[in-house]
Amino acid sequence: MGNDRRTRVTPLDRGSPVPLWAQVVDDLRHRMRSGEFAERFPTDRELVAQYGASRHTVREAVRCLRTEGLVVRERGRGSQAVAPEFEQLVGSFYSLFRSIECHGVEQVSSVRALEVRTDPEVASRLGLQEDEQLVFLERLRQAGGEPLALDRTWLPADLALPLLGADFRHTGLYDELAARCGLEAGWARERIRPVVPDPSERRALGLGPGEAAFAIERLTRATSGRLMEWRLGLVRGDRYAFVAEWQTQGRRTLAPVIQMPARPAEGAPTASALRSPG
Repeated sequence: MGNDRRTRVTPLDRGSPVPLWAQVVDDLRHRMRSGEFAERFPTDRELVAQYGASRHTVREAVRCLRTEGLVVRERGRGSQAVAPEFEQLVGSFYSLFRSIECHGVEQVSSVRALEVRTDPEVASRLGLQEDEQLVFLERLRQAGGEPLALDRTWLPADLALPLLGADFRHTGLYDELAARCGLEAGWARERIRPVVPDPSERRALGLGPGEAAFAIERLTRATSGRLMEWRLGLVRGDRYAFVAEWQTQGRRTLAPVIQMPARPAEGAPTASALRSPG
């Protein structure tokens, strides 16, 4: 490997409480994001030389990256870096539709349900009486012709009934809320965690047995202050990544990519365990 690539290596801080293998993982993630490993990923021997670390430290770091799905071993080619197709910055309000299209990829949805229904648990989340009507929208989101996410959204019917006339095959929910209902999102809270989708969800998303996905729970409040949306999305972890960026004085910007492991830890919740009944 040439000197231009070696200069990208961040020296290990042996006085830091952060384990050496974790420091190597963090730096390798940074180098991946810069596109350094587009052609090939270093061998263990090369990483030992670059970081001045033991083989055990390097192997533990690579093992961690494999667990996260960022590195895979291919027969005859050794280890290869795997970059997610799409990234989303954590801590900023976003539309999945806009996020995907901004990558220059067409996002098309298959609408599986668009109807009025009741759901006592979701109504409670939205601060409504249990028997109040909700507009329910379920979409299978595709990016570049391949499944990316399965979205289920509930909205108060007294706010969102005009959405029943919308064609959600190629548009974003927030665009339609603004145009048809005069609603804009002013606040949202998301909870992201790994789940194992049930068999029907795996088939919809094109996932194999045991493959995990991100479960994204979102509660949204309109600019008026009223709760207007409860959403549960399942997003393929091999195609989508969430990125956090921050900066400390005098140091480089850090941007760790949070990605699903190829196989979730034993006891990881299933998607059906998170889904509201009805």
